[in-house]
Amino acid sequence: MGIPAKNIDEVINELDKILRWSSENSSRAGYFAALYRKVTIEVKEKIASNYFDDGERMEKLDVIFANRYLLAFNNFDENKPIPKSWQLAFDTTQKWSPIVLQHLLLGMNAHINFDLGIAAAETSPGESINDLKADFNKINAILASLVDEVSDKLSGVWPLLKLLDWIAGKTDEAIINFSMENARDQAWKTALRFSALDKNSIQIEESKLDNWVSIFGGVITNPGWFINLLLKIIRLGEIKSTSKIIEILK
Repeated sequence: MGIPAKNIDEVINELDKILRWSSENSSRAGYFAALYRKVTIEVKEKIASNYFDDGERMEKLDVIFANRYLLAFNNFDENKPIPKSWQLAFDTTQKWSPIVLQHLLLGMNAHINFDLGIAAAETSPGESINDLKADFNKINAILASLVDEVSDKLSGVWPLLKLLDWIAGKTDEAIINFSMENARDQAWKTALRFSALDKNSIQIEESKLDNWVSIFGGVITNPGWFINLLLKIIRLGEIKSTSKIIEILK
């Protein structure tokens, strides 16, 4: 793989490689990659339309952000060490029982709750982080809108997913209450914290953050017996072809 990607077009090219590999190998890793590709293309188009205050800076953030995912994917494929939060997400793609939504949430958990704030701090270190906030919120708004779009697609294919909307009002389970707003706010707090750190402290803080994010990911994979029962019913109704699901998500 061409890691690190140097620009947003190279990011999209690398995501296309992951999707081709996932389809050919019936790998559920392609689910999150398909969503992420949609986000990246949308960001590229928004940069071209001057949607962001600083398009050049946003491409830099997008590339730094994406390379964290691409490196994790590549290292997992080569059996090299990766962050715990990504290890959980990729390990879960090799299991039958989790539903598509869980795979997407695990990828989002690792990439937003762990990667995004760190990437933002690397893009705009020190006091310059404050200049990034408006565009940071805009990129999260893009992600949230596309997540809603994907959720609608999934509900159309698997009507039982609509039960999760009803249950969301009855429970605090993380599997159905993954809040983009909360994730964005947490990622911004991470960005502020990491932007003030020296290089010697970053590795220690990354490890602490990774531990917390992986614990949250554990709740997504195992949200309790009642939700697990519902998810198993939904899983039995899912399309059997991994490649077809990837195409739906694209």
